[in-house]
Formats: sequence, structure tokens, C-alpha cells
Amino acid sequence: MSAEPTPRALLRDMTDADLDAVMAIETRAYDFPWSRGNFADSINPRYVTQVLVDPAGALLGYLVAMPGVEEMHLLNLAVDPLLHGRGLGALLLDAVLLAALRARAQLLWLEVRPSNPRALRLYERYGLHPVARRRDYYPALDAAGRPCREDAIVMSARIDALTRRHGVA
Repeated sequence: MSAEPTPRALLRDMTDADLDAVMAIETRAYDFPWSRGNFADSINPRYVTQVLVDPAGALLGYLVAMPGVEEMHLLNLAVDPLLHGRGLGALLLDAVLLAALRARAQLLWLEVRPSNPRALRLYERYGLHPVARRRDYYPALDAAGRPCREDAIVMSARIDALTRRHGVA
């Protein structure tokens, strides 16, 4: 946890012009990053794609979510690793929650790697709960550096419970 204060931040829709900065964070944040094409394909009305920027316009983090029938599926959320511990992940989760409310979703769900304890703690503190496990969901490397697969922990929470907990409406 950093002692640095949370920088002032503005949330806005992601655009193609953001993709270089998004990819810079994505490749620092994840060993198996999404491709530029994954993000480009997500910038359309069927998805929620937002970036968190500082007052000078520098990208701090981003999210990609997909509304479904009465649910919101968080597909990707990242904060620049240099800015971890400043509450930016929770701000992005608040944005997902607002998007879920606008979409009239009743359930938020996501997958997370068991090997990502920082994300697990963030999601648990936010009020999501493990509900299932997807076997061999993520690409990974074993201890010898050979390709293998890692399970995903599926987490979920009711939107109404999250809005009460976080005062988001």
C-alpha cells in the first residue's frame, strides 16, 4: 500500500487514441496481456470501455465490461502498477457499478487469477464473493517456464447489495 494520495482523476469513455497508453499499462500489469485488437474490438456500444485519467490527461487505469441479460461481466480492469494502493481500482469498480445500474443489471461477475492476490483482495473488499472455479481458464507458465493453464476464480455480487455498500446510485 502506497502512502501517496489518490491523484485527482476523471473517468471517460475509452477511444482509439487511448490504445497506446492502455497497452502500456496492460503489458506492465499482466504477464499475458490482452492484444491491442481485443481493446479496439471492445470500443463499441455493446461494451463499457472507460479510462481513468489525471487532470493532465495521463492514463491511470481502465476497465472493459460487457452488459448481458440482467448482468454485467467485468472483462478487464487495470491500474498502472506504479499507482497501486491509491484507491484507483475501487474508483474503477464504482464506474462498473454505475454502468451496471444504467444497464439495469442485477448481478456483477468476473473471473480473476488465484495468483493475483491484489485483485482478489480488491474484489473481496468491494463485496464480491467467490462462487465458482473455471478450470484451466488462463494461459500461464509453470515453475520451469513451460506453458500451462491456470484456473479462474469466478466472483459475483448482487448490484443492489453493492450499491447499498458503496453508496453508488
